[in-house]
Amino acid sequence: MNLPNSLSVTRIFLVPLLVVVLLTKFEGRMILGVRKELVGAAIFGIASLTDWLDGYLARRRQQVTALGQFIDPFADKLLTIAAFISLVQMDLVQAWMVAIIIGREFAVTALRTLAHARGASMPASPLGKIKMVSQIVAILALILGKDHLQGFYVIGQIALWVVVITALVSAADYFRRFGMFLNPKVVPLPSSSPNVKSSRNDSRKAG
Repeated sequence: MNLPNSLSVTRIFLVPLLVVVLLTKFEGRMILGVRKELVGAAIFGIASLTDWLDGYLARRRQQVTALGQFIDPFADKLLTIAAFISLVQMDLVQAWMVAIIIGREFAVTALRTLAHARGASMPASPLGKIKMVSQIVAILALILGKDHLQGFYVIGQIALWVVVITALVSAADYFRRFGMFLNPKVVPLPSSSPNVKSSRNDSRKAG
C-alpha cells in the first residue's frame, strides 16, 4: 500500500477515536489535563489535513490507484458523517440539518455511480469545494464552541448554514446534469437542408 492510501486508511482509524473523545463523559471534561473539545478538534484537524495530503501526494508521486479513488472519498464521508452525528448528540447541531447533509452525500454518490456505470462521468460541482471547506470550518468551530465559548459557536452556525445551502444547490445541479445525461436532446436536421433536397432529386432520377 502506497503512502497516499495509507493516509486515507489512517483517516478511517481516526474516526472512532474522534467519536469516543467527543461523546465520552470524561471527569472534568479533561483528557490528560487537556480539555476534551481541544483534543477532538485536534483529531478532526489532523484527519482533515490527511485528506488534502493524500490527494496531493497521489498526484505528485503519480500514485493514483483504483483503491485510492475508492477509499479516499469513503474516508471523507465517514469522517464528516461521524463528526456531524456526534455534534447532534452534543446538542450543537440540529438533526434535520445533518439529515440534509448526509442525504445529499448518499444521493450524489448514487448518481455519480450510476452515471459511471453507463459510461459517463459527472465531474464534481464547483459548489462541492465550498461545501467541503465550510464543513471543516463548521465542525471545528462547533467543537471548539461547546458551551458557546469564544464566539466559535456563532462562526460554526454560520458555516453550517453555508454547508446546508451549498449541499441543496449542488445536489439540484447533480440531478439536473444526470437528467440531461438520461434524456439527451436530439437536434433534427432542417427539412430545407441542401443535402436532403439533393438526395430527393437523386431518388426521383433513379426512379
